Amino acid sequence: MTDQTRRTFLKQAAIGAAVLAYPSSKVFGANDRVRVGMIGVGDRGNDLLGQIRNVPNVELVAMADVYSRRRDQAKSKVPGIQTFDDYRRLLDMKDIDGVIVASPLHIHARHFVDTLASGKDLYAEKTMTWSIPEADKCLAAAKASDRVVQIGLQHESAGATADARQWIKDGWVGKVTQVESWMSRNTPHGKGQWVRPVPPDCTEQNVDWKAFLNGRPDRPFDPYKLINWRLFWEFSGGNCAENMVHQIAWIMSVLDLPLPSSAYMSGGVFSEKDGREVPDTIAVTLDFPKDIDVTWQSTFSNKHYELGDRILGSDGTMEHHFGEELQYWPEKTNRPGGEATKGKTHDQDHMKNWVDCVRTRATPNAPVELGYRSALAVHMANLSYRNKKRMTLEDAKAITPEY
Repeated sequence: MTDQTRRTFLKQAAIGAAVLAYPSSKVFGANDRVRVGMIGVGDRGNDLLGQIRNVPNVELVAMADVYSRRRDQAKSKVPGIQTFDDYRRLLDMKDIDGVIVASPLHIHARHFVDTLASGKDLYAEKTMTWSIPEADKCLAAAKASDRVVQIGLQHESAGATADARQWIKDGWVGKVTQVESWMSRNTPHGKGQWVRPVPPDCTEQNVDWKAFLNGRPDRPFDPYKLINWRLFWEFSGGNCAENMVHQIAWIMSVLDLPLPSSAYMSGGVFSEKDGREVPDTIAVTLDFPKDIDVTWQSTFSNKHYELGDRILGSDGTMEHHFGEELQYWPEKTNRPGGEATKGKTHDQDHMKNWVDCVRTRATPNAPVELGYRSALAVHMANLSYRNKKRMTLEDAKAITPEY
């Protein structure tokens, strides 16, 4: 056994021992508070902070972030909250029941695995990981644990999800061979999507830069990359990881699709030439073993059609716009007696669903398996774009991730 293999084995054994050593799940009374911590409270993390504070009988007790400004912001919003610059101190707290991970994408896997190893339930923001090997590692950690894991794929808690599954079960849709999906945004001329100003206090003294790099090659402190990490491949998965993942996960979920067999992605940085590496104009095609072709298109220079999914079946069409009722139209060729209708199921609160599952130990709406499948779809698409070729699942798994 090599030294590297021995270190890996000992680390994995330690994680497994920590999970097994954790006592059986806490039994919550009807009025018992679920105590929650957060790792990473930037722009997305602040959204989740607001969501968790609105869930009844939940107490947000601690947060960790590498940037002092974000810790100060959390204190101003949640009086009495404990804050840490090192997330491990938060995980050491014995009275925390669950942890929300909203750190930048390239640190998700570390925080995911370490949270489970600490014996705490987990809400992990999408996309689940930065790479395929990380996704494999996180899936294995979740399966070895009895912790509740919810992935931040909010479409899974939409009423449209339940309606789509029911209509498919009832035979309204028939055989599906093609799905169209899209997401479009716009910004003022000269201002690229996601580009945020660097605060004056974003200095080397106020940031744990090494922790942010998370094993990436060392280099001088770069406040622009800290704030705008979504623009760069070594930290980000681009628009596929930020937006496509929601829709692809929803499509895979309602159609019960396995991993894609291949992916092709074209596009480029066309909207704003602002130094970003990740493309702002994208066309993705995913092929699935069930003879289904799924496309996703996105642009950051026109928002007219905004966001939607269209499932095309031999017996009917379903169209889904996030936040609206699912719509259905029959294909008169094969379902002449069918009628157009709209979904009636109400949306659930995705964060509350996680907290409810922490209490009951039920499976949440967006379980780790869906997080894994949707993450691999994202990674296959990005690898296709970066390698300029159609990417099979086997080819994608064989590629060593590059920063």
